[in-house]
Amino acid sequence: METWTQVINPFNNLGISALVSSIPILFLFFALAIVKMKGHVAGLATLVIANLVAIIAFQMPSGLAVYSSIYGAMTGLFPIGWIVITAVFLYQLTVKTGQFEIIKDSIASVTEDRRLQALLIAFSFGAFIEGAAGFGTPVAITAAMLVGLGFNPLYAAGICLIANTAPVAFGGIGIPIVTAGAVSGIDAHVIGQMVGRQLPFLSFFVPFWLVFIMSGWKGVKEVMPAILVSGGSFAIAQWFSASYMGPLLPDIISALVSIICLVLFLRVWKPKNIWRFPEEPPRTMQIKKHTAGEVLKAWSPFIILTIMIADWGVNSVKAILDKVTILIPMTGLDQAIIVGGEPMAVIYKFNWLSAAGTAILLSAIITAFILKIKPAQFLAIFFENLKNLRYALLTIASVLGFAFIANYSGMTPTLGKAFTVTGILFPFMSAFLGWVGVFITGSDTSSNALFGKMQLITAESMDINPVLTVATNSSGGVAAKMISPQSIAVATASCGLVGREAELFRFTFKHSIFFTVIIGIIAFLQAYVLEWMVPAVKMITQEGGQAAANAAGGGVTILALTLLFILLLGLYANKQGRSLDKFNVSRG
Repeated sequence: METWTQVINPFNNLGISALVSSIPILFLFFALAIVKMKGHVAGLATLVIANLVAIIAFQMPSGLAVYSSIYGAMTGLFPIGWIVITAVFLYQLTVKTGQFEIIKDSIASVTEDRRLQALLIAFSFGAFIEGAAGFGTPVAITAAMLVGLGFNPLYAAGICLIANTAPVAFGGIGIPIVTAGAVSGIDAHVIGQMVGRQLPFLSFFVPFWLVFIMSGWKGVKEVMPAILVSGGSFAIAQWFSASYMGPLLPDIISALVSIICLVLFLRVWKPKNIWRFPEEPPRTMQIKKHTAGEVLKAWSPFIILTIMIADWGVNSVKAILDKVTILIPMTGLDQAIIVGGEPMAVIYKFNWLSAAGTAILLSAIITAFILKIKPAQFLAIFFENLKNLRYALLTIASVLGFAFIANYSGMTPTLGKAFTVTGILFPFMSAFLGWVGVFITGSDTSSNALFGKMQLITAESMDINPVLTVATNSSGGVAAKMISPQSIAVATASCGLVGREAELFRFTFKHSIFFTVIIGIIAFLQAYVLEWMVPAVKMITQEGGQAAANAAGGGVTILALTLLFILLLGLYANKQGRSLDKFNVSRG
């Protein structure tokens, strides 16, 4: 079998080599941000360009280039794409059966103060949806909910975009962290631990910032206790779950804990003034009365999801499920690329039973029995969901194909070596590298696929723990979600603001830069002052790096919290049982 040695700095000039290596990335930026090309078209075109650069500039054999692209695309479709398909499918089951309307009512009935509604819906509930589905779903749902409650549409869209910062790194059942692990080779659980030692600082701050944007410092002081409860409980739960339960559930757990704590707190504390927007439009959405049983039934799909994901990742369970893994040697690629003097093993691991997406699918099947969904309807929703996601899956496959060929050909190592010129500032700049990736692709997952390996290589060349920079790529990227063209389009569409995308972009841009600076400073301090916060490097042993929820009985704990949350909302909604038309419309 013919072998090929990976080339770094093919032009013997680091500046020129880095510029050539960046051609596919620059094209992707141009295609999405300037030309506004559709994501899957831009992804496929970028993949073609990356192959040409690999073959012409890096002298990679054409066969190896094509095989590398195929291997990356396969990794994109499974396990990553499989999680996307099943997570969105489970969410669609609740929408198609009308249960999601009950979920929305149970959240909206708790308070009439606009600031507290923003914390409950945009921040906490949005994080829950981000954790369960991701991919623009939370902004579309929460922004529409706030508009229905009477929020100014521009504020509703902007607030939901800003609120959707903290949970993005763990969105879609941890897909961004899983991807970072698959690309970098670092165990996803370790990456999630590091992100869990960065984002909680931002999570604690976001509720304060949301209220400040809405009502100024005076409004913040009036509801400061609620802000501290909302952000503090979310941040603590995010840190704990990321540290001890893996990267799949932090959003869901943090959101549930935050909502529980805030709802309980609002039972014993109320703001002196009920704040509303000046000249806000007439309220159009009414909150229906639901019994605790109805609310429990509506939330049951996500209760099941939480339990299944938590228990599916327990090491003892995962070890059994992994016994049916199918190992597929990538003929033509395996042992064909020489990296660092050693041939690289390339074996595709199809762990179909232990994959997180399979746990989600089983959750959907159990949900179908609970919600009495007929098999024909179940299959119809699944295939409709698959059809709707076909372009998203194509985008994921093409971006992962590009990421893998960039890694194998030497493009990513060359860029990583070039980034060493930032010297001591690299940990700070790594946040902005992630920011650029999310702005370009609209996805923290895609950003990690693009730059995860480069972050690792650059960190290693500078004697910095690569766990920090790979995690910072994801943490810094979350701040760009609010300004990415895809997110802006979703927000404007859900709030009836089509044509005002530029206005919404200007609304969120300064907040995006501010949040990225915060993450960059945190990463810088963790690199040189707070090194004890960075976990030791641990390389993955399973392709895709799906993290385990190591604590035995973790699912029982989550179940108890979730049931408490559901029953609390059900009892509260049953007691309230009133429409928004009965609320007072006074302002502080």
